[in-house]
Amino acid sequence: MKMTDSTKYKDTMRAEYDMRGGVRGKYAGRVRRESVMVTLEPDVAAVFPDAASVNDALRVLLKAAKKVAPAA
Repeated sequence: MKMTDSTKYKDTMRAEYDMRGGVRGKYAGRVRRESVMVTLEPDVAAVFPDAASVNDALRVLLKAAKKVAPAA
């Protein structure tokens, strides 16, 4: 069955949800512009409790890589 625009965007909002007081993008400013968001696989995410631990591990890896193959 081919989806048309009318079936593709069918309203599935429940009647008890009232979004009239909502503000679009209210928390968007919390994400820094220079941030890069990546998705970690579950097994990797289980090892790193927070962003700081991921950054620390990547810095160690970068330092090791520079020792093995220094930039020209």
